[in-house]
Amino acid sequence: MISCIIVDDEQHAIDILVHYVNQTPYLQLVGTTTNPMEALQLVNTQKVDLVFLDIQMPELSGMDFIKAIQGKAKVVLTTAYSEFALESYELDVVDYLLKPIRFPRFLQASQKALKDLGVEKEEDDKELEEDDYIFVKTELKGKLLKITLNEIDYIESMKNYVAIYQGAQKTMVLTSMKELEERLPQKQFMRVHKSFIIPLAKITGIEGNLLRIKDVATDIQIGENYKAELMELIKNKMIQ
Repeated sequence: MISCIIVDDEQHAIDILVHYVNQTPYLQLVGTTTNPMEALQLVNTQKVDLVFLDIQMPELSGMDFIKAIQGKAKVVLTTAYSEFALESYELDVVDYLLKPIRFPRFLQASQKALKDLGVEKEEDDKELEEDDYIFVKTELKGKLLKITLNEIDYIESMKNYVAIYQGAQKTMVLTSMKELEERLPQKQFMRVHKSFIIPLAKITGIEGNLLRIKDVATDIQIGENYKAELMELIKNKMIQ
């Protein structure tokens, strides 16, 4: 588990990162502050592994803050300005995130921090094992069904129900897409349309606004509001 703090002089920017941290199972939020001097005290008095840090702040800039903590914590810079990137890497930051920050890009940076901090892989594997299945309420009253996550081909919204497809099996679940999306592991599943959630590992191709899924005959449509986040997520796997 990585303990982290968020330092930014804008509260709405902090709120976005708090939401992202809460979705990331190996991050534990220790505190947030708009005051870099208060953040410096947190690093000096508490166990802080990682700081999500804005650059341009009153009293103490992000660059000065990095120098002041003298390597006591790793740093991911969060900023609207790209011109500090070269200087930041000379200070050995983990990553440099440009605002507005999307969750897939945040997740990529936090995974770099996980590696840089040498957190035991066994801990990460344990988290994945704990998240390898869910129990759902079916359309039959009082019946619960265990769904193994790696067997899911895709999920489709159907009015008051959600259909989970596993090969030839279709399970109707009395829930909403939003509730199911929040319960599924973010590293394994993604909503790509208001009506579809897909397992990332089973994507075999993308053509325009259509997704091809392994062993699924029908292509899945990508919604315009979801495409940018999907492409950002797979960008580091692309060969230009």
